[in-house]
Amino acid sequence: MNELQGKIENLEAQFLDLSDHFDLNKKKKEIKALKEQTNKPDFWQDQKKAAEISQRIALLETDIKNLEDLKKEIQDLKEISKFVEENSREFKELEKNYKGLREKIKEEEKKVFLSGHYDKLPAILTIQAGAGGRDAEDWAVMLLRMYRKYCQLQELKTKILARNFGEGGGPEGRIGIKEVSMEIKGNYTYGFLKNEQGIHRLVRISPFSAQALRHTSFAKVEVLPEIPESDISKIKIKPEDLKIETFGASGPGGQYVNKRESAVRITHLPTGLKASSQEERLQGLNRKKAMQILAAKLFRLSQQEKEKEIQKVKGKKISASWGNQRRSYILHPYKLCKDIQTGVETTNVEAVLDGNLDKFIQAEIKL
Repeated sequence: MNELQGKIENLEAQFLDLSDHFDLNKKKKEIKALKEQTNKPDFWQDQKKAAEISQRIALLETDIKNLEDLKKEIQDLKEISKFVEENSREFKELEKNYKGLREKIKEEEKKVFLSGHYDKLPAILTIQAGAGGRDAEDWAVMLLRMYRKYCQLQELKTKILARNFGEGGGPEGRIGIKEVSMEIKGNYTYGFLKNEQGIHRLVRISPFSAQALRHTSFAKVEVLPEIPESDISKIKIKPEDLKIETFGASGPGGQYVNKRESAVRITHLPTGLKASSQEERLQGLNRKKAMQILAAKLFRLSQQEKEKEIQKVKGKKISASWGNQRRSYILHPYKLCKDIQTGVETTNVEAVLDGNLDKFIQAEIKL
């Protein structure tokens, strides 16, 4: 078996998993039941309801056709790959077809697994250094680099919104980060990244230890949807509940990026939630972005209340330390990156830190 055949088999397994979640038979039964309604004499008396049913039938039939077409294309590709020699013109054509099918499956997965209200929207990702001192601040820098690399691989646009630098003077002039927020633009960005939220744990030989001791560091990752302005008005925020502060945005070592007080921090007094933005040159733009972030945090809080999980936010606040890990990255005494919730793991930790997160994220969206 050549490498391409192995990739096609993996693609087939991915497709079968998608089909199981889509539940083709259930969808076909739904179409049958809906079509029975269209045959009733009074079906068009309620035109609005009739139009909704007709649209639902059309959508289901399109989804079923797409999956059935994908199944046939994968089977054809699998059969042809058995008779094509590597490095031939036909082989290169097969590789091209494989990549096309892989992208089609990703698009179908979005429909099945990413159907949440805000899944299609851009995301705001925040990294906060936890237990571990300067090592944790350095770990926050490493995580920021990892997510930026992932975004580059996925052709997503990123922009730093706010950054609070840690101590300088580390090895090779390394400067840590206490907290950083980054905007990520692209289709389904929030849907793909929302499950990255949690505590990320690093075990390594500390570059800050003169005795080269092993050190464990923690950082907390938070992922929020970029709430549209039209939805912000629906989230009840009273002006008197807000504490708005302005300050000068500064860089490492006290170097001012902007000496004017253009940076904005907004605190929601009833909940204690905070949001800030400092990278825009104008205070008004930073205030607008900070309000957008605050609205997303309040939306998440309201969802947790609806799901009766408010105690996780107020009564049992998650800390960036032991026992609350989303994922562990171990570089010493052995190499292993393991996701706690999905069980996905790899020994190629360096590749993960270089942004190769697709294996983890694909498993996360199927939770």
